[in-house]
Amino acid sequence: MDHSDLRAPAWQLSERARKLTSSAIREILKVTERPEVISFAGGLPSPATFPVAQMREASERILRDAPAAALQYSATEGYLPLREWVAARYSVGGVQIRPTQVLITTGSQQALDLLGKVLICPQSPVLVETPTYLGALQSFSLYEPRYVQVPTDDAGLIPAGLTSELTAGARLLYAQPNFQNPTGRRLSLERRRALAEFAMNAPFPVVEDDPYGALDYAGEPLPTLLSMAPEHIVHLGSFSKVLAPGLRVGYIVAPEELHFKLVQAKQATDLHTPSFTQRIVHEVVKDGFLDRHVPTIRALYRDQCAAMLAALERYMPEGVSWNRPEGGMFIWVSLPAHIDSMKLLEAAVANNVAFVPGAPFYADHPEHNTLRLSFVTVPPAKIDEGVAKLAALVRTHL
Repeated sequence: MDHSDLRAPAWQLSERARKLTSSAIREILKVTERPEVISFAGGLPSPATFPVAQMREASERILRDAPAAALQYSATEGYLPLREWVAARYSVGGVQIRPTQVLITTGSQQALDLLGKVLICPQSPVLVETPTYLGALQSFSLYEPRYVQVPTDDAGLIPAGLTSELTAGARLLYAQPNFQNPTGRRLSLERRRALAEFAMNAPFPVVEDDPYGALDYAGEPLPTLLSMAPEHIVHLGSFSKVLAPGLRVGYIVAPEELHFKLVQAKQATDLHTPSFTQRIVHEVVKDGFLDRHVPTIRALYRDQCAAMLAALERYMPEGVSWNRPEGGMFIWVSLPAHIDSMKLLEAAVANNVAFVPGAPFYADHPEHNTLRLSFVTVPPAKIDEGVAKLAALVRTHL
């Protein structure tokens, strides 16, 4: 049979499908797969941090001791020993988190989707930072919210700006207090307390998305919002940045009434997160491995962040500014107002260097002169070379 004349059928797509867009970051990553490109684009953890030996040993033990359970269907809520581990991890400062509050998800990206399904109706207000995580915007947008950008400054979200007029009718407030993607900002203790107090009086949940909290370079984490207002915060966590993203294991900690609805939504989505990867994670972390492993990640990222900050200082022309993150994986750069970072990217890729333009991270009123740099997968010498190339291109656009 000759297939050369076959065309795709003209099937009707849903309104939802027609509104879908691709992630700007994912599209850029296709270009950066070329080995000659110095990529500051992807928010990918460094493969040098993956504990391969521990994963291999854990996998072998599981397949030796519990092969049937590891390879079988399991409970939607997740592997109970892992849920107990998460609950114990967050039971600090007199706060008692119960395993019945923990739902294991297929990465924390799935957690965002489940929250969208359970909380968002078409045109209902959703409060987001300015800018905010692109993956959250993509996930929530499937449920057609009306985004409301909350006031922020160089220190992050401003709790005092959460007025009754701004927040009226909101279904949730989405925030990343620790080393936010894309800006690298960390919310101060004072602002955390104010935001937790706001959550305790709000008629909707504050969602604390915290994939980067363990990656503070000084090893001095600030308390979570969850620890300050446990019955009013929905906390999202992930093993992607501290173990390996390919396992796709994350979690939600939520009040039990919301937890029940999230479990129902997950049942309809994928039944459960893979049994095998959940058991691998638990086997690796159960005896305190993260407390030994995470400091090595912090040290690597701290040194590479310092290399990028030094290169920016060395090469960037006057009129370009950037933050100095205390942890995480990103540096946020502001260019002179007339420079469009999307157009700059085209020139950068032609010169074998890549970054992520800042505009897609805004729910509304994008600032086109911003960009995000990730330093964690690039060695210091290449960081220096890439920033020098980027700075030279910025000069040509002044």
